Amino acid sequence: MRTFDPVTRSGTVFLDDGTVLEYGTRAFDAGPLRLLRAGQRVNLAVADGVITYITLSTFPLPGE
Repeated sequence: MRTFDPVTRSGTVFLDDGTVLEYGTRAFDAGPLRLLRAGQRVNLAVADGVITYITLSTFPLPGE
């Protein structure tokens, strides 16, 4: 996790290769979380280059 805005429930993540991706409110709201902290490891579901689901790395992604 790079950034998280609790008001908009959106932010950015660093991928393992250093790429920064943005995620929107929809991706955050799709998961079970209430907030995130910078530096937390997360699991992402990505479709067509867009993050669609975000959760902590200890939680499974849907369908797993």
